[in-house]
Amino acid sequence: MTKHALLFFEKDSFYEYKEQKFTEGYTIISIGDFLINIADESIFQNFDYKSNIIDISALAAGYKEIQLIGEQVLNKFSEHETIFIADRKYEEVLRYELRYCFDTFGNVEIPDSFQQVKQNKKTKVKLRRITDLEEHELEVFFQKFREKLYGHEKFKDDFEGLVKSFRIFNKLGEHKILSLFLMGESGVGKTEVARTIHECLDGKMKLAKVNFGNYSSEFSLSSLIGSARGYIGSDDGEIFIRVRNADVGVILIDEFEKSNATLFNYFLDVLESGKIISSLAEEIDLDGFIIVFTSNINKEDFLNRISPELRSRFDYKGLFTLLYNQDKRKFVEFRVKNIIRKFNLEFEDKLDESVYKYILSLINVSKYNNMRDLNKKIKRVFVEYVVSIQTTKYELISTTQKPKTSLLKRILGTI
Repeated sequence: MTKHALLFFEKDSFYEYKEQKFTEGYTIISIGDFLINIADESIFQNFDYKSNIIDISALAAGYKEIQLIGEQVLNKFSEHETIFIADRKYEEVLRYELRYCFDTFGNVEIPDSFQQVKQNKKTKVKLRRITDLEEHELEVFFQKFREKLYGHEKFKDDFEGLVKSFRIFNKLGEHKILSLFLMGESGVGKTEVARTIHECLDGKMKLAKVNFGNYSSEFSLSSLIGSARGYIGSDDGEIFIRVRNADVGVILIDEFEKSNATLFNYFLDVLESGKIISSLAEEIDLDGFIIVFTSNINKEDFLNRISPELRSRFDYKGLFTLLYNQDKRKFVEFRVKNIIRKFNLEFEDKLDESVYKYILSLINVSKYNNMRDLNKKIKRVFVEYVVSIQTTKYELISTTQKPKTSLLKRILGTI
């Protein structure tokens, strides 16, 4: 029987230890992965002890016959050098129940030198966060947020209370990220929440958005946080690129349910630690950030597809329903005014109030439940009007020069 060493870690230092071992080429995996396939000898034979560390905390947390199960699975690891770790809160029970599996017990160690390296690797991101606002600025933010987000009045009330509570406990060091999980049909305004927060915080650069519809494969984590050393491709993952290029502390994770368990677990760590960590152990502190997760699933699917551990990390879980016609009408009025304003800044001939009224008269909001479809209708009506009435005024083809961009393309680019 092969004997091993079991090392205990403090909960507060787990992520530092995880980063340290990651820089050394190790990945920490749960013993649960092996318990599920305990009869498959190949997974033990092919186990690479030089690149994996096994966390056996799950044995104490979820199994009654710890000694029997522990001996069955742990003795299948033939290499003495295999590293086993566990949460210190289970130390007493694991020391006793697994006394025949381990010949030594100790503590994980994080060298002082790593602390310095870690500090040097930290990425300082200068952003405007909801926690940075003064009280009078916060009131302005809420006023603008209510005006710009159409409908969903209960959510607006809930959100205001959430933000006020979050700011208090963030300052106390007890709450690093405000997380919102918004469910509902496509086009009812879920992603608009993140865009509106971004706009009301005066974001000038692009919103940090990651669409998880592109992250369904088993290798998706590498695309999100970057490739590990020795792999061909970019070291930078998409979420790091998005956050570095942002000027506001808001992240939109769209279509979250289309991802897989690996990424779900990654975000479990993100919401727990308050930071994102790359494959090369670079970290970005998300203290004061708002992360908006959106999904097209309903409440029943939410319970079935999202683990209880992850569900409990979301500060707000809400179902977005279809907007009322009066809210859709307000949206149309705002969009048409905004499009006309942009058009008048771009082109010499100006559009007046009569154009605004005419376009409104052509749009029946009761026919549209999806706000994206409604927005497409607004654009289509506007373009058809301008092109049909004023094509000759804005013709951009010269008899002496090569044809320039068409009027239609310029208008679409403007709006």
